[in-house]
Amino acid sequence: MAEPWTTTGATVWFTGLSGAGKTTISEILARNLREHDVRVEILDGDVVRENLSKGLGFSKEDRDINIRRIGFVCDLLSRNGVIAIAAAISPYREVRDEVRSNTTNFLEVYARCPIDVLSDRDVKGLYKKALAGEIKNFTGVSDPYEEPLNSELVVDTDRGTPEEYADRIVDALEEKGYLSRRPAPAAARHDEVPA
Repeated sequence: MAEPWTTTGATVWFTGLSGAGKTTISEILARNLREHDVRVEILDGDVVRENLSKGLGFSKEDRDINIRRIGFVCDLLSRNGVIAIAAAISPYREVRDEVRSNTTNFLEVYARCPIDVLSDRDVKGLYKKALAGEIKNFTGVSDPYEEPLNSELVVDTDRGTPEEYADRIVDALEEKGYLSRRPAPAAARHDEVPA
């Protein structure tokens, strides 16, 4: 195990279109933090939909409910000294800002990537189908995606590696005071007598 890092707890909130690299970067970030004995949990949008938000559709109202649920869990974890990583498209700015205002130690990361690159990456061909009008309510094509206006970090995922971006997020967490790469001071020994 590498030298332990300390954290106050925080939420790293990824937003960005499908295929932009949110989950990939999240997994690398979580692995890096765990190597330093930091408690971390990933709330991936697809996994949350299957478990915590089963039955919700893709209307704006249902998407907002899903994001509020993820935000609630992230705040609960953050307040208890865990770094919560949310990797969800979260297409609407208003509900993202609402989650920000209700969450302890919030850091938004916008995973930005052009549609043509996302379409090329898409092994399922969903972007091509959406662009051809075959899929309705596809975020960023036939359904809106409102880009963030005040993200703490923007990562252009068509220009760098997920490892580089994970390192940049660790830097940002430290700059905000949510993480310290310096080890916690050793506890004073109980048998020491003050001078």
